[in-house]
Amino acid sequence: MKWLVSLLILVSLFGCRTEPEGTKTPGADYAPGMERIVVAPDGRGFVKAPSNQPFHPWGMNYGNAGRLMEDFWSAEWDTLVGDFHEMKALGANVVRIHLQVGKFMIAPDRPDREALKQLGQMLLLAEETELYLDLTGLACYRPADVPRWYDALDEPSRWAAQTVFWEAVAAVCASSPAVFCYDLINEPISPAQRRGPGKWSSGSLFGGYDFVQYIALDPAGRRREDIAVQWIQRITAAIRRHDRDGLITVGLLPWSRDWKHLSGFLPAQAAPELDFISVHLYPDSRKPGEALESLRQFAVGKPVVIEETFPLSCSAAELETFLRASREIASGWLGHYDGAPLDELDALDRAGKLTLAKGVYREWLRLFVRLKPEFAPAGGARVHTPIEIPVRFCHRAGTGKKTARFRPSRRDRSPEARARFPKLFRNISGAG
Repeated sequence: MKWLVSLLILVSLFGCRTEPEGTKTPGADYAPGMERIVVAPDGRGFVKAPSNQPFHPWGMNYGNAGRLMEDFWSAEWDTLVGDFHEMKALGANVVRIHLQVGKFMIAPDRPDREALKQLGQMLLLAEETELYLDLTGLACYRPADVPRWYDALDEPSRWAAQTVFWEAVAAVCASSPAVFCYDLINEPISPAQRRGPGKWSSGSLFGGYDFVQYIALDPAGRRREDIAVQWIQRITAAIRRHDRDGLITVGLLPWSRDWKHLSGFLPAQAAPELDFISVHLYPDSRKPGEALESLRQFAVGKPVVIEETFPLSCSAAELETFLRASREIASGWLGHYDGAPLDELDALDRAGKLTLAKGVYREWLRLFVRLKPEFAPAGGARVHTPIEIPVRFCHRAGTGKKTARFRPSRRDRSPEARARFPKLFRNISGAG
């Protein structure tokens, strides 16, 4: 996952401090347009249920100023709220969030209840903004944040801890219509040969993060693709104990001309265990046509979502050419957002402060906005419009402005909410 090189951009942060209005349970009192997403009857894309209205995933992998979400989602909740409204205003309908093991697990059999509560608030925010969540779990991106006990586990114990993680997450998320999918893990690898004890990560840092993770350390006579299928089955069963309908996928590394399916997760073998296929594709100007050739390797009879893409190694024009060609196979597309909307980037340009990296980011956002009507037509869905409202102490850092473009999140921590919506609080308090 190469996106954080472009995400490590220092941006002006939003800081809005408002009085919390309360905590509601995910799934309660959500907007009329929020329906669950299911695979279309023809198996080629997605629809909303029960309306059967077509749904085209068009969204962002989320971060802010190069930070992992859990770094700031408690202390700077209103920054996250503002970012969600910004992504919606840009035309996104899906946001991919990455849940870190070190933030959600205290011990192999003990989830972190505070993290699960915060995840519940994220679901409420998604419902309010009508943004669906791609929930990617088991992340170990920052090596310093990975618990030592986690890397010390052997394969059976690690798989068991991973099922505890996903059971806890699914218990919180099952009732929310805002769940687009559960992505079991980002860019996993099934080993071709034995690895040393504790060598679960790839060891290859990208912008200070390691996005690749092994699911086993020793094939022990097993075929790589069989290990992958067994792992998917084990983790899927954990989610299905709480959510029998949520879509399940895995964020796969691309096929390449040099390495073929390097990960050992073969699409044809994994597809029967997944609701749709997710692949990460970054077109490279030096390898014309390879991204589209790679995409074709994942057309195995299930819907395909390009879960990560960005003009990282190509121009925006080249990315547009790829995206247009990809429509023959793909049913959804997710790029990246890092907390800087187009108006801020344009303002930096006018001030002569737009860096090359930020300029690339601006080109991506412009492309995202321009392609949205073609790739994800509204289809009669309610249009979200940011509104100008006065918010106490709300200002954009460094400007002194006292007006927010975004509605504050509604959170209710009252006893009445706990009485009215017991399921969420029971799931949270009972976890760990």
